Amino acid sequence: MRTIRFKLYSLLCLPIAALSVLWMFITGHIVGDYFELRRAVTQFDQVAMPAANLASAVMQERRLSAMLVSSDESDGGRLSDAREDTDAAVSLFHQRATSLEGLSAIGPDILADVAELERQAQGLGTIRQDVDARTLDRMRIVQEYTRIQDTLYGLYDRLVTVPEIGLFRQAAGLQTIVRSRETLSREDALLTAAILRGPLQGHERRALAEMVAGRRLLLDRGVAVLDGELRRPYDTLLDSADYRNLVALENQVLAGDGLPASAQDWQALATSVGPGLDRLTGDSQALLNDRSDATAAGMIAQIVAAGGLGLLAILIALVLSARLGRGLAQELADLRSAALELADVQLPRVVSKLRDSQAVDVESEAPPVTITGTTLEAQDVAQALTTVRRTAIEAAVGQADLRTGVSHVFRNLARRNQSLLHRQLTQLSTMQSKTDAPDTLADIFSLDHLTTRMRRQAEGLIILSGAPAGRAWRRPVPVHDVVRGAVAEVEQHARVTVLPMSDAAIAGTAVADVIHLLAELIENATVFSPPTTRVQIRGELVGRGFAVEVEDRGLGLSEEAREEINQRLADPPEFDLADSDRLGLFVVSRLAARHHAKVTLRRSPYGGTSAVVLLPTSMIILPNDNLPPDPHPAHPLAQRPSPEPHP
Repeated sequence: MRTIRFKLYSLLCLPIAALSVLWMFITGHIVGDYFELRRAVTQFDQVAMPAANLASAVMQERRLSAMLVSSDESDGGRLSDAREDTDAAVSLFHQRATSLEGLSAIGPDILADVAELERQAQGLGTIRQDVDARTLDRMRIVQEYTRIQDTLYGLYDRLVTVPEIGLFRQAAGLQTIVRSRETLSREDALLTAAILRGPLQGHERRALAEMVAGRRLLLDRGVAVLDGELRRPYDTLLDSADYRNLVALENQVLAGDGLPASAQDWQALATSVGPGLDRLTGDSQALLNDRSDATAAGMIAQIVAAGGLGLLAILIALVLSARLGRGLAQELADLRSAALELADVQLPRVVSKLRDSQAVDVESEAPPVTITGTTLEAQDVAQALTTVRRTAIEAAVGQADLRTGVSHVFRNLARRNQSLLHRQLTQLSTMQSKTDAPDTLADIFSLDHLTTRMRRQAEGLIILSGAPAGRAWRRPVPVHDVVRGAVAEVEQHARVTVLPMSDAAIAGTAVADVIHLLAELIENATVFSPPTTRVQIRGELVGRGFAVEVEDRGLGLSEEAREEINQRLADPPEFDLADSDRLGLFVVSRLAARHHAKVTLRRSPYGGTSAVVLLPTSMIILPNDNLPPDPHPAHPLAQRPSPEPHP
C-alpha cells in the first residue's frame, strides 16, 4: 500500500516524466531528421549523381545504336566513344556506390537495386554484339537499353528520402521530370532511327504514342509539383519555340502525316529540349542541395533550442512540483480521512439499515464533511463529498421505497389473479365431473391446461416480489408426480417425455416451488427446440440429493451465453424491471436460491442444452421413510399434484 504523499508526488512526477519523454522524443526526432537529411545528401553525392551520369551515357549509346542498325553508313566512331563513356560511368557508379561512405548511406533495399543494376550493366556486352551484327531491329534495341534505364530510375526513386516534407515534394517533382527526360530519349532514339530507314511499323507507332503520352504526362505532373522558384525555368522552356515545334512534330507523326523531312530537323529539336531539361534539372538539384544545407543548419538551431529550453522547463517543473506537493499532502490526508469515514462507516451503515427495512434519517446520516486547509479545490472536494453522500443516501432510500412499492403491486395483482385462477380451476374440475361428452371433455381439458399455465405466470410475479407462491402441500409428493405436474403447466406438454425415476418424494413445503422451477426450464426447452423433437426428463438419487435433468435437442447456446446464464443461476442478481425478457431466468434463480438448490446448464450430446437441477437432501424424502398416503390423488387430466389450499 502507498501513502497519499507518495501517490501525490508520483502524480506530479508523471507530467514531468511525460515532459522529459516528450523532450527526448522531439530532440531525438530533430536529431534523427538532421542525420536523415545528411544521409540523403550523401546518397545523392555517392549514388544519385553517378547514377544520373550513367543514365545520360546509356541514353546516348541507345540513340546511336538505334541509328547504326538503321543506316548502312559508318557513324564515324561516335558509338565507340559513347560505349567508352558508358563503361566509364558504370565504373564510376560501382566505385562510388560501393565505397565506405556510399555503403553507410544506403540500406539493404537500395543495395539490392545497386547489385541488380550492375548485373544488367554486365549484359551490355551481349547487346553491343547484337548491335554490331545488326541482328536486332531498332525497336528491340530501344527496349533492351530501356530495361537497364528502368532499373536505374527505380533505384533513383528509392534515393528520394528527404525527411523534410517540402524538400521531399520538390525532389519527387524533379524525379518525375527526369523520368520524362528518359522517355524523350527513348522517343528520340526510335524516331531518329525511323527517319534514317523506313517508316514506322504498327507496333512502333503504338510504342511511340505511349512514349509521347507518358512524356507529356510526367513532365506536366513534375512541373506542377515544383514551387515558384524551381518551376519558373521549366515554364520558360515549355513556352519556347523549340518545345512547341517538338510537340508539333510529335503530333504530326502520331496523326499519320509522315515522319519529319530529315533527321536533322528532329534532332535539332530533340538536342535542344533534352539537354535543356538536363541543364534545368541539374540547376534545380543544386538549388535543392543548397536548401538542404540551409535546412540542416536550421535543424541544428532547433536542436539547441529544443534541448536547452526543454531541459530548463523540466528543471522548473521539478522545483514547482516539490513545493506544491508539500502543500497539498496535508490537505489530501484530511480528504482521505473524510472519504474513508464516508466509504467504510457511514454509507455501509445506511445500506445495512435499508436492507433491514429500518427507517433512515437523511439529515442525521449525512452531516457535512469538514477539513482544514486553504486550497479552494480541496474545500470544493469536501463540499462535493457532502453532496455525494447526501445524494447517495437519498437515492438509496428512494430506490428501496420504489422496489418495495413495485413488489407490493406485483404481489397484490398476482394474488388477485391467483385467486381467480384457483376458482376457475375448481369450476373446470366441477364441469369435468358433470359431463361425459368427449368433445366437451377435450375443451375442458384444454381450458384447464391454459388456466394452469396462467396460474404459473401469476405465481412468477409473486415470487419476484419476494413472497411465497401461495400453493402448498401438507404431505410429501413423489418426485415423479412433481415432474408430471410441472409438465402439465407447459404449453407443448405433448412433446415432453418423462422417463422412470427413483422412488423418492419432495417435502410438501417445497413442492410448489419445485413444480414452478421445473416448469420454467421445461417451457424453455420446448420453446428453443424444433417442434418435431422431444424433450426428455430423467431423475435419480445422487450423493448430494436428487438430480432432475431436462434435455432438449435444439440448436443449443454459445459458450459465452451459457456461462452468463450459469453465473446468474448461481448468484441471483437483483431483479431489473428493464430486463423483462429474462423473467423466467429470474424466477428460476430465486426459487433455487430459496431452497438451496443448484441449477446448471450444459451442452447436450445431441447439440442442444441440458438443464440439471440438483435438489438438496434436506427436501428429499427417501422411499424407506414410510410416506403416508396422499389423500388428494394427482389430477387425472393435468397430471399434476393437486394443490391443497394454503391455510
